[in-house]
This record gives sequence, C-alpha cells and structure tokens, in this order.
Amino acid sequence: MHENKTTTDLLLKHSLRRTSIRIAILDVFVIYPYALTHAEIEAKISNAFDRVTIYRTLKSFEEQGLIHRVLDDSGVAKYALCSHEHCETHKHHDKHIHFNCVQCGHTFCLDHVPIPDIQLPKQYQLQKIDFLAQGICKNCSIV
Repeated sequence: MHENKTTTDLLLKHSLRRTSIRIAILDVFVIYPYALTHAEIEAKISNAFDRVTIYRTLKSFEEQGLIHRVLDDSGVAKYALCSHEHCETHKHHDKHIHFNCVQCGHTFCLDHVPIPDIQLPKQYQLQKIDFLAQGICKNCSIV
C-alpha cells in the first residue's frame, strides 16, 4: 500500500501520527467502500503486521472517530470508515442505517439514511441503536 493525500489528511485531521500500519489500514478503508472484519483487513494488507498491532490500530481509529464498529447478522464485528460529514474527532455520530447485502455479504453504511427517532419510556435510557437493513445492494442488483 502507498500513502496517498486522503490517508495523510485523515490521519492529520484525527491527530494521529503517520505510521506504516496506520497508513496501510487506512488505505484499505479508502479503497473498499464497505465494512471489513479484522481478518479481511489483515488479508488485504498481506499479513504484513501482526493481529495485535492491527487490533490496537483499529481501536485507536475507533477512539479517534475515524472508523466505527458495524454489527450485522454474521455476529462478527466489522469496521467502516466514518463519513466525515457526520463524525468529527472525538465526536462519533453513528446514527445511520447499515445495509447488509444477502448476495455478496458486504455491509455498507448508508450515511444519508438516518435511524428514525425512537421514543422509549422514561424508565429506559438509550445508549446505542444498531439498525441493519438487508436486501440486495446496488452492485448485485445490476446483474
């Protein structure tokens, strides 16, 4: 992987140093427009870094609001690059729908499809909402 301007800008914006692991992982997120598992990321960077280093890098990216965790029906955590219109450094706003394609298995962030407001009884305190829609993605529906 080669560092590009987008990668450098994102690292700078999120106050992260430029390291080879950060550049490699961020390049993967820039190239692939869907959520990726730890194993998929590891495979895409050609196993050049150990699992613990990848995990720590993903954790720091998540803490800085650069990526967010995506849950789908597989039960495996996936990660996706945050839309920078909605996420600022240290202020993560993951109030959008995730779409899981039943044909290709990819999970996409639909940043411009907000999760509707949910009114809970007063005794309940909302901490997080995960909204997963399933169907056929735009790439698979072309076939």
